[in-house]
Amino acid sequence: MPSLLAATEPGYPVSIMSNALDEFDRRILAALQRDATLPIAKLAEEAGLSPTPCWRRVQKLEQAGIIRKRVALLDRQKLDVGITVFIAVRTSQHNAAWLERFRRAVSDIPEILDIYRMSGEIDYLLRAVVPDIQTYDALYQRLIERIELNDVTSMFAMEEMKSTTEIPLNYAGR
Repeated sequence: MPSLLAATEPGYPVSIMSNALDEFDRRILAALQRDATLPIAKLAEEAGLSPTPCWRRVQKLEQAGIIRKRVALLDRQKLDVGITVFIAVRTSQHNAAWLERFRRAVSDIPEILDIYRMSGEIDYLLRAVVPDIQTYDALYQRLIERIELNDVTSMFAMEEMKSTTEIPLNYAGR
């Protein structure tokens, strides 16, 4: 299968229309997922390329939207938001207007990190971080003031057994 950045020489893109990635692309992405601050020389070394072709590939991966942004991962405990709460929401309204109101209601609440529309008994699953139960209660109060909900169930994480931002890359380029 041709690479996202296939060419006769590594690093020289022919097309970014394909979602296929080659081994160089996967090595670059794996290294950046571990540490987005790697200097291009170190990144190139880890990918098995020279710096210029590596830099070109990174640029093309960014242009293609595969690399959406580079961020810093912060320590939640040290920033006093060590409690993770999952908020399961059920609604009796399943229409586009309500969904848009829900999006607006939750989009600017900084404690809510993730929002998923679900299949099954739960309509939406939210992941939030807070310093304590009182702060969660205030978040809950804000939420129910903004949008009508049929049922809200909160589940507090007792232990974080695995949490990663690294996406598996073994499916890319199949």
